[in-house]
Amino acid sequence: MQALQYAEYGGPEVLRLVDVPLVEPGPGQVRVAVRAAGVNPRDAKLRGGRFASEPLAHPAGLGMELSGVVDAVGDGVDVWRVGQAVFGRSVTRDAVATHALAPADDLVAKPDRLTHAQAAALPIAVETAYRGLRQLGVGPGATLLIHGASGGVGLVATQLALIEGLTVVGTVSDANRAAHRKLGGIPVDYASDGLADRIRAAAPHIDHVLDAYGHGVLGLSVELTGDPGRVVTIADPTASEHGVHLSIESFPIPEVMASVLLLIEAGRVVLPVEAEFPLAEAARAYARVETGHRQGKIVITVE
Repeated sequence: MQALQYAEYGGPEVLRLVDVPLVEPGPGQVRVAVRAAGVNPRDAKLRGGRFASEPLAHPAGLGMELSGVVDAVGDGVDVWRVGQAVFGRSVTRDAVATHALAPADDLVAKPDRLTHAQAAALPIAVETAYRGLRQLGVGPGATLLIHGASGGVGLVATQLALIEGLTVVGTVSDANRAAHRKLGGIPVDYASDGLADRIRAAAPHIDHVLDAYGHGVLGLSVELTGDPGRVVTIADPTASEHGVHLSIESFPIPEVMASVLLLIEAGRVVLPVEAEFPLAEAARAYARVETGHRQGKIVITVE
């Protein structure tokens, strides 16, 4: 099999597509012949060494979300059979490969109406958005502020919140204002100067805040809601300094998709695939995701 790896921290230039032994599923696992893998900003941060305290001890892989076909099953797995199309999360961060292992109980059958690229874009963004809204305890009639509303998580959270009857104010770049307004949200330029005034002009009262941006907006968020318990961040490690919950737990993908997948299939929740890159050009995909200002997901496809 082939896998995308890096043996040192750095930019996309350190990524290499290498031949490695074919992985074998353990108990409760399946091996997936990957057809597409989602690209996430956190992968770029890990590869860049943002969270590292020492050099890499051995090459590391990338990617946590995938779509593909069951290629082999481990002991104790009776829910999946070879040849079934599935999507979900990989066991470890190594989904950008021709084959990857996944927990049998964290996969979902891929609907025929979704391509593998579309399905691979879903697991992380949809689970994170769904989790953030559940942890905030949002309800109909409330006003929700989403920082980073045009990223993958923000896009999904915006649509789910609107479906639930909330008013959504989203901080976005100028290029994404029209797209956010088309969804039904109220766009606000995310530039720091005058941000509080622009938010208050858009919505005099903010009930909850979901921070998917992670760049110094928690103090403002607590000020706007008047209660740190009404703020959840998925992206700012300084959360505890503001009394805010940093959401790093994960909900099971089947649990999330039981609530959201029908909305996706019906077109009521859409997560666009902005660009697809073949596995041989995976470094370009990671270079693209680091430019920001995306309107959807970047996906790596495997022939």
